[in-house]
Amino acid sequence: MPIKPSGRAALAGLLLGVSLSAQAAIDDPPGDTDDTAATAATMADLVDQPPQLRQFLRALPKGGDLHHHLDGAVYAEHLLRWADADQACIDKADHRAHPGPCDADTDEPARGLASRAPAFYNETVDAMSMRDFVPGDGADSGHDQFFDTFGRFAAISARHRTDMLALVLQQAAAEHVRYIETMTDPAALGTLAPLVTDMPWQTGAYDKALAHIQDGIGQRVAAARQAFDDDIDRLDQRLGCDTPDAQPACDVAYRFQFYVLRTLPPEKVFAQMALGFALAAADPRVVAVNIVAPEDNPTARADYRQHMAMFAFFHRRYPDVALSLHAGELTPGLVPPADLRFHIAAALAAGADRIGHGVDIASEDDAAATLARMRNQPVAVEINLTSNDVILGVAGAEHPLNLYRRAGVPVVLSTDDPGVSRIDLTHEYERAVREQGLDYRALKQLSRNSLIYAFLPGPSLWQPKAPRRAVPACAQALEAQRMDARCRRFIKASDKARSQWQLEQDFHRFEHRVTTGRS
Repeated sequence: MPIKPSGRAALAGLLLGVSLSAQAAIDDPPGDTDDTAATAATMADLVDQPPQLRQFLRALPKGGDLHHHLDGAVYAEHLLRWADADQACIDKADHRAHPGPCDADTDEPARGLASRAPAFYNETVDAMSMRDFVPGDGADSGHDQFFDTFGRFAAISARHRTDMLALVLQQAAAEHVRYIETMTDPAALGTLAPLVTDMPWQTGAYDKALAHIQDGIGQRVAAARQAFDDDIDRLDQRLGCDTPDAQPACDVAYRFQFYVLRTLPPEKVFAQMALGFALAAADPRVVAVNIVAPEDNPTARADYRQHMAMFAFFHRRYPDVALSLHAGELTPGLVPPADLRFHIAAALAAGADRIGHGVDIASEDDAAATLARMRNQPVAVEINLTSNDVILGVAGAEHPLNLYRRAGVPVVLSTDDPGVSRIDLTHEYERAVREQGLDYRALKQLSRNSLIYAFLPGPSLWQPKAPRRAVPACAQALEAQRMDARCRRFIKASDKARSQWQLEQDFHRFEHRVTTGRS
């Protein structure tokens, strides 16, 4: 006898030891008004009308995008336009970009490529993204195609960080996204090799290793901060920020995460962490440290526990530096069963403040305890629906999004690598509605979550242990939808609360427009 959807949820809760008694509260955000109810009803009527639903969701206030790789955020067409301007070359065999001069036998010049060789141009767009990708005989898997794209365009993206960030902020403004937290590394990362050459490396002897490279790390922190200064100056000039002609993108807040490559030898991973934590402690624009690259990579698998021990070591030295760790981006069959049993729990033990992906939660040992810990701390999970589909083949009912929600774990929706996946954040909200069954109130809470659990400085507008209740200083102002002196003082001292207040006003205006039918 088939199990009804509600029965499946109850069965999943029983098997994992997850209480579902709080389900009603999950979709019961604060501040509901008549306009909220009418807006929820309007969206419910659009679920089976994809074009109208997308139009609705594009206008929906979305808070933030917290799991976002800058290098993977830009569509291949933009990358090739920059390659054209740089007079770069594209390898005829594998579509890998590299600086000129070009070899007439093995390369196609990027200059004028779109008009001169449109078929090859389109093949290159496909090779640098998931566009038109269909796995099959003789083809890469979605997993391999996705990760291989980065090597094909790395020579272009490395020269255009400011250009990439400008496009990201412009897209965010067009989609009503208030905040971007993007993963990127300064050029100083590439200068770490000399520090590691004669490092006295012994697993676990982290104090000794750090003492050996400490002076060199300090020099590179200064270089990285200067690089960020230069990037941001160029960005502000390009967008016209602080001028009468400022673009809407200037109103999108952003911060950086420093990422560490988990596929390198352990001493190099350690040196990258040392730089990342020191930089985040010194520069408020860098709000977290992360770890990236395929989690199923043989080196990443073999060294996973050691990587978490390193994170724990640096977390003790830099307790104010946040951690958002990729963990559980795995499925049965991709790796041996033993690798599915502990990655998320180990990341939490290392000090993770957020978990990226978390797809394999149902395969973890004592998943109920892990879910309870994420609920109680709380630790949000960054859900990337399209990325999980194209890389891992996990979609629809197979995805654990609703398992996390039923367990009371805070969830945020994010894009991961929107340029590679050929998506935007609106698309992820569409998938959440059409594939995961989320209604308007659920989306509204996920949008709020994206700022509650963002690494913006300052206290939250919502109570830490009760994110559906406002802090006393602003409870009355939120209820009245009108700022008062007490709330103004609170918000003035908090970047996070200020963004959250703006989001509430965005929702108020959005719901009023939907209800009254005004554009």
